[in-house]
Amino acid sequence: MASKRDDIFSVIHVGIHLFSFVLMSLQAQLVSGDDTCAKEDIRNAYLQAFSNVCHVNVEKTLKRSMKSWNLADDDLLVSTFPIDPDLNNYVREVKEAVFSIVKPISFKTPLHLVAYSKEVLEEILDMDPSIVDEKDFLDFVSGTEILKGTTPLSHRYGGHQFGIWADQLGDGRAVLLGEYVNRKGERWELQLKGSGKTPYSRQGDGRAVLRSSVREFLCSEAMYHLGIPTSRAATLVTSSDPVMRDQFYDGHPKAERGAVVLRLAPSWFRIGSLEILERNKEFDLLRRLTDFVIKQHFPQIDMKDNDRYLSFFSHVVSQTAYMIASWQSVGFSHGVCNTNNFSLLSITIDYGPFGFLDAYVPSFVPNSSDDEGMYSYDKQPDVGYFNLDKLRIALMPLLTTSQNNQMKVILQGYVDIYKKNFLTLFRNKLGLAGEQEQDEFFLAVLLKIMEETKSDFTMTFRNLGDWKVRDMKMYSVPDDLWALHQLENHKYFKQWVKMYVDRIEFVQIPDEMRMKKMKNTNPRYILRNWIAQTVIEQAENDYFEGVRQLLTILQNPYVENEYAEKMGYASQPPKWASSLRVSCSS
Repeated sequence: MASKRDDIFSVIHVGIHLFSFVLMSLQAQLVSGDDTCAKEDIRNAYLQAFSNVCHVNVEKTLKRSMKSWNLADDDLLVSTFPIDPDLNNYVREVKEAVFSIVKPISFKTPLHLVAYSKEVLEEILDMDPSIVDEKDFLDFVSGTEILKGTTPLSHRYGGHQFGIWADQLGDGRAVLLGEYVNRKGERWELQLKGSGKTPYSRQGDGRAVLRSSVREFLCSEAMYHLGIPTSRAATLVTSSDPVMRDQFYDGHPKAERGAVVLRLAPSWFRIGSLEILERNKEFDLLRRLTDFVIKQHFPQIDMKDNDRYLSFFSHVVSQTAYMIASWQSVGFSHGVCNTNNFSLLSITIDYGPFGFLDAYVPSFVPNSSDDEGMYSYDKQPDVGYFNLDKLRIALMPLLTTSQNNQMKVILQGYVDIYKKNFLTLFRNKLGLAGEQEQDEFFLAVLLKIMEETKSDFTMTFRNLGDWKVRDMKMYSVPDDLWALHQLENHKYFKQWVKMYVDRIEFVQIPDEMRMKKMKNTNPRYILRNWIAQTVIEQAENDYFEGVRQLLTILQNPYVENEYAEKMGYASQPPKWASSLRVSCSS
């Protein structure tokens, strides 16, 4: 087997060969007298040669077999925190521990790899896509086998659910396989969702069904490519093992196919991770966990600073405000904004009964289990404040009286931070440059018109980016801009368009620049519920190509795709789409 030193010299040799070829070609040009662009050619050719060398190097680092791939030797979670001493897997209340050791429970029927994210395998896990053909790979991502020397864990946490303290919750169907440090030095935690019972399963079976797993897998990747802070998804595996679910809690349970998602995040700690420790007066463990999160994920904070918890809270407040403003900017409604579903790193996690807006209805509630609409689209910013306040309370035992008072001031800043991010994101959606005092009113008028006409949220902004200013001035809406036709009969829309033209021309934005900016900001394709339902039904009948094709589209949401257009993914949603319901049953 070649050593790393041999690999390095091999790469250098290839690089020298490529660069020598480039120089010979350019010398020939100069000798012939063709030196018009010689300097630029040298630069471009050098960059291409260097790129080729780097490409060879990356290919050599990607693992093609599970035999040469492994999780991190230094498992920080296992070495840092107390582990539940009871190794038996039964539902119980756990004290003075952050994790319980739990092995995934394998499926009994044959496994099928529904889909995988090539990008996640290559860029995060350092895996060559060919590895998916290995049985060892399928065994790993399904929970059938764990890697030698690793300690699978389920996390203990609590949380406020729909505003009420629910006490111990925890990973009821998730198992953390371990940590991976990739070639870029990034540390990722790998977790299986749907891998069977844990001590935190309560009355559940620890499984997940294919229906909900398709949604989580696709949405994790869709959100990333929309620029939203999020966990990632590597693989989706299903079997024919029956999993009983009463999807709408109406007394009609049925057997569905079991599935498991391998998902990744820099950390799976959430607000509820700290809440459970504060509630149970486990203050030493509370300090240890908080310090760990700060040290590992907030390197800008000095661990010797007595005010480090204030700095930590300030960062979480700011980042959570940005995350929720980002949700609003793409019409995303999470569905279960409990404190146990809010990451301490302010990334979107736990994709359950989520939904993207079709028509702009601010009171949209994606979760049919949310009878009171507590987590509707328009209430998400307020829920963010509520959850951050619960984080503030959880940190109180670590603070002095003066520091606790400062925490309240920090939290009050959330509103302005959210508002600033919201306006910035929506200015970008409208292709606007700079800031004008009337922008907030200008945006509010548009959103009110959209609400009253129930225009399509995503395509309204996309179509505005396809509408030329010269046509706006004549109030001429091209036929293919269907979302704008939903708006044009509103009594104030024509006036708003004039305001929009004035705002564009006031800062002298070239129209081509505005349109390009808007195309790169406003997606053409999002994971609408009806689109997800279509590929779910296909997958339930063993046709997995629909999931794979949709993943490719969602990884390029701003680029027009021939297949997506054929399927109507950017057209008006079908009438049956409005009757779809999703719930917490998954």
